[in-house]
Amino acid sequence: MKKIIYSVLVFMLMISLSGCGSTTSTTGVDKKNSSDTSKEKIKLTYAFFAPANTFPAIQMNKWKEELEKRTNGKVEVQVFPGGSLLNANNMYEGVGKKVADIGLSSTTYEPGRYPLFDISDMPSGYPNATVACQVVNDLVKAYPPDALKDFKIITSFATEPAYIQSKTKISNLEELKGKQLRIAGSLTPIMKALGAAPVGLSQAEVPEALQTGIIVGSVSSREVLKDLKLSETEKFVTDYPLALNTFIAVMNIETWKSLPPDVQKVIDELNAEMALFTGNYLDNHVKEALEWSQKEQGLKVITLAPEEKKKWDDIIQPLQAQAVKTAADKGLPAENYKAKLYELIAKYSK
Repeated sequence: MKKIIYSVLVFMLMISLSGCGSTTSTTGVDKKNSSDTSKEKIKLTYAFFAPANTFPAIQMNKWKEELEKRTNGKVEVQVFPGGSLLNANNMYEGVGKKVADIGLSSTTYEPGRYPLFDISDMPSGYPNATVACQVVNDLVKAYPPDALKDFKIITSFATEPAYIQSKTKISNLEELKGKQLRIAGSLTPIMKALGAAPVGLSQAEVPEALQTGIIVGSVSSREVLKDLKLSETEKFVTDYPLALNTFIAVMNIETWKSLPPDVQKVIDELNAEMALFTGNYLDNHVKEALEWSQKEQGLKVITLAPEEKKKWDDIIQPLQAQAVKTAADKGLPAENYKAKLYELIAKYSK
């Protein structure tokens, strides 16, 4: 009898141990699967200095959506607009130090660091942002800047040409003379040559500067009339296209090299696509901003008389020739770059 009881107890103990082993094994598989899923998800951070409603930030979100969709959720991108992670002064430096994986900034904010872009940022007959974005994207690919050689360029695009937006009417050089206007980068020599008094401020500082009288207007692409409600103060736009702002988004090179080939392929495919998307979006948004500003804020568009326009043209045209000379003096293929610029403008304007 004791033997039978002993045998039953041993049998029950073996069943109990077997059950415990099965539970441990199942849990282990779950943990392994969870770990594998975690490894498959690639998380990237993308920083920009301007508010989320500005057109470069709209581009950020579109890029994020497309990358996540085309990689079937394999990649997850967290965007940080509005200087919440990096600002204009430390964007590329911050990406180099992996504060963010990707950063978007304007080369115009660093005068002299991108001599070739100083040529294409000058007034060159761009009809709209769609053409400007495609031209700039092609130029950046053909002439990648040495200053960004340690980064992966993921896309590039531009604003539409800048326009004078002011509290009072500016229809001639006399009315422009001495006017304190907010500018960025490549606009400095242009506005000085035209007789204005350029003031270097970030776009975010413009509304307060207008209210306090530090400036009487600004010079930029015209979507800000609505995006930043500038037409509540700036009641006039002078219809004379000026310089561009070039934007380049870069990725930390180590982050880029760590990505699997299929993800790299999607990012490369998005490069030119995002330039075209951004140009189309901006042109439509500028049209909307002008219509809203005219209807809701009484904005007036000022057209220069033909003889006045010629005066402005005669002042500005030599400035691009000077930019070509400056770049050539640094050993850069400036004449070839200028020829390619006008070739691309003609191509995309058709």
